Amino acid sequence: MNINPVEYKEYPLEVAGVKRNLPICKVNDNLYIAAFVIFGDVELTKACATELVKMLPEHDVLITAEAKGIPLIYEMARQINAKRYLIARKSPKLYMKNPSAVEVQSITTSKIQTLYIDKDDADYMREKRVVIVDDVISTGESAMAVEKLVTESGGVVAGRMAILAEGDASDRKDIIYLEKLPLFFTNGTIPTKS
Repeated sequence: MNINPVEYKEYPLEVAGVKRNLPICKVNDNLYIAAFVIFGDVELTKACATELVKMLPEHDVLITAEAKGIPLIYEMARQINAKRYLIARKSPKLYMKNPSAVEVQSITTSKIQTLYIDKDDADYMREKRVVIVDDVISTGESAMAVEKLVTESGGVVAGRMAILAEGDASDRKDIIYLEKLPLFFTNGTIPTKS
């Protein structure tokens, strides 16, 4: 599908049997993305979690980066009756004891961010199989930052899951995802690998 983001304001998407029109947003002068946000969308969150749970690899715990993955990981954990899931936070919190940190540059943020994990959560991951969950994987920077937190904590990455794989991420064999999401150039073409 060729969509000129300058002319069209939405991208039609169907995922887990649910249809949504995603707003097309400018990242820079050459690139636009279709913004996928599950916050507040209970129907979409539940449907996507149900489909991802069907593909969930053997694991001991799930982890996501704050913030858009939180409703998804909660719903996945609820559906599998997990007692706990973990969140890499965007800032250290008062309750955190000796947090570990890693820097990340995501496609949807304009500056470098830092993700933090509490020492208790890091200790909990040690020698456990951990599945990294996100709403969208694009450049993979956020997932790689979470993966670094997992491995530095002594955990073993058992899988990487997302609702959508955006752009070149859809070609990766190490990501389990439900649907592809294209990136758009200003001339209406979908970027391809060079």
